[in-house]
Parts: sequence; C-alpha cells; structure tokens
Amino acid sequence: MGFFFNKNKKSDQQLKEAYFTASQVELIRSRFKSNKTAMVAGWILTILILMGFFSEFLSPYQPTMAGRDKKYENGPPQIPKFWDENGFSFRPFIYGTKRERSIKTNFRWVVTVDREDRRYLRFFVDGWEYSYIDLEWDLPGEFFDVDVQALTFSTHLFGVDKGGIHLFGTDKSGKDIYSRTLLAIFTSLKCGVLGVFIAFVLALIIGGISGYYGGWLDSFLQMVTDAIRTVPQVPLFMALAAFLPQEWSAEAVFFVIATILGFIGWPTLARRIRTHVLSERSQDYILAAQLCGASSGHIIRRHLLPSFTSYIIIDLMITFPYMVRLETALSFIGLGLIDPVSSLGSLMQNVSKADVLLNYQWYFIPVLFFITFILAVVFVGDGLRDAADPNMIKKK
Repeated sequence: MGFFFNKNKKSDQQLKEAYFTASQVELIRSRFKSNKTAMVAGWILTILILMGFFSEFLSPYQPTMAGRDKKYENGPPQIPKFWDENGFSFRPFIYGTKRERSIKTNFRWVVTVDREDRRYLRFFVDGWEYSYIDLEWDLPGEFFDVDVQALTFSTHLFGVDKGGIHLFGTDKSGKDIYSRTLLAIFTSLKCGVLGVFIAFVLALIIGGISGYYGGWLDSFLQMVTDAIRTVPQVPLFMALAAFLPQEWSAEAVFFVIATILGFIGWPTLARRIRTHVLSERSQDYILAAQLCGASSGHIIRRHLLPSFTSYIIIDLMITFPYMVRLETALSFIGLGLIDPVSSLGSLMQNVSKADVLLNYQWYFIPVLFFITFILAVVFVGDGLRDAADPNMIKKK
C-alpha cells in the first residue's frame, strides 16, 4: 500500500512540476483541449478550411461559367442512391435527366428525372485542370502584372460515368452550387485572413506606440484613429466600386477589397491594445526591465504583449468574423466581390429573390455553411480566450 501511495504521490509531484515548467503555448493547448465545445468547433472549422483549400479536388466541375451544365439549369440537388424500385446496387448512382418544355409551365424549360437511366459514381476521375498556386493579377503598370501557376493537377475526388452530378443543385445559369460553395468558403477565408493580418499589424504598432510613449504622440495617433473610425464604410465602398477599373481581374479586385477591409478595421483593436499597454506600463516588472537597460522594443515584445495575450487572441477572433461578415454584406449588396469570384456573399445574392424560397430552396445551402463557419470561429475564439487567460483557472 505504501508503495502505491508513494508512486501516486510522486506522479502528482511530477504533474505539478510539469505545470510550472510548461511554456505558455503548452498551457494554452492543454486548457483548450479541456473545452469540449471549443474542440468540436475547432474540428468543424478545420474541416471547413480543408474543404475550402482542396475545393478544386473535391469539386467535379469548375465553379465558373466554363463548368456550367447547360442541360441542368436551376436543377435540384442530386443525392446518390444505392437502391430503388429497380433493385440494389453496390455502387452509388444518380438518375439521368431530360430537359424539355412543358405546357404546364407556359413552355418554359423543365428538368425531368429519368429513373431508368442510372449514372454510377466514379472516384478519382480526370477532369479540368486546377493550380494550387495561381497568381494572375493585372494591375496598372507592367511591374504589378503577375501570372504564376504551379502545382497543377486534373484529378478530382468523384464524378459520374456520363453527364454530371450536382450535390447541391445548380443555379439559373447551370453552375454547380456545390463547387461554388467550397470555393466561396476559401475565398471568404482568404479575404478575412488578409484583412485581419493588415488590421492586426497596424493596430499592434499604432496601439503599442501610443500606449507606451503617451504624450503628444499618443494624442496625434488617437486623432488619426478617431478619424479612421468616423469614415462611413458603405459610402466608401460605393465610391470604391465606381472607382475600380472594369478591366481589372477578379483577383485584383479581391486583393483591393481585402486590403481596404484591413485598413479600416484596425482602429478598434488599436484602442484596446493602447488601453492594455497604458495599464501595464506602470507595473513594477516594467520598471525593473527599464532599470536593467532593456530597450522599449524589448519591453513591448517580451513583457507587455505576453501580459495581455488572451485579449489579443479574442480581439483577433472577433475581428475575423467581422471581416468575413463585412465582405459578405458588401458582396451581397453588389459592392464587394461579384462574379466570376465565388464568395459566400456573392452566393447569398441569389437568395434575395422572392421566388427562391418557393421554388429553389437549395440556393440557401451556402447560407448554412456561412452560419456554421461564423459560429465555429466564434466558439474557437471563446475557447482560446479562456485558455489564454490565467485568471480563468481561478474562476473555475
């Protein structure tokens, strides 16, 4: 008995030593894993990001007009089956369709299902080419023209032996909504990441300098911050939409929109960083570092920033869905990313019409992905905030 008691006691002592010697990253990782809600949201967010990154591989058809199905316009989702009234099949299949005019619909084109025509799914099929590194910007001047393609493939996860398969249906022009949704997730993700990165760098520099040095420099930077915050966003993007040349490529427009989102999104985060720096710069450990001869950059980087890491994390996680929602809202009203760029906002433009709710309910599938994406980011941010805040341990 004494042996087992000493063994357990030693194990507890080792756990305590591991806790006190662990780095901040290890402590944050351990606390985050104990939050089940954040872990589930993290897995969902990871799956969505991977789906967006490998959207070309997961999509059997191009999400642009080049990959549209002329014979299946406004077609409902095609769900693979294993059996029907004709018998069971070990290979999943869908039905073929016919496009014809009907008297009941005033001779409009109507898509009918042919249940005798089975079309079997195939995996790892060869199709249209795509590149994971595809930079094609056509900005003013020859110096800014970029056209780089690398890691080009033509293999896709699935397809059918004849015709096409549309898991989420098609839109009015015959474009595959499934392919567009996966690409839209990654487009909105890239736009949000670029906007957050620009906003974070500006906020960290301006807020840190303003809070640490104070004085006239603080007053001047706060005047600039207030001036940026008062700029109305919608009129700004309306003027931007009218100013951008029509000959610019979709990638160039995307880069400009993401950059503008970053330049107008930093003031709030900068004010929060300034407030934290102001409250921490008068602490004893900062005075001790100054007496030891530490430079201002070293104090800000090694002492001030780690002291409010949890606040920076939650601010970034709050800013990210804000950037995605702003891009979505601008694209929804036609001021942001529009066709041929597939973003969640441009896809949600289709649900603004009255007949969609009655006749084309599958148009709302991208909306479900958008809601899931935003909620996953929010729950992950909340879990990271709790994991990075040492006071949460005491509260629990």
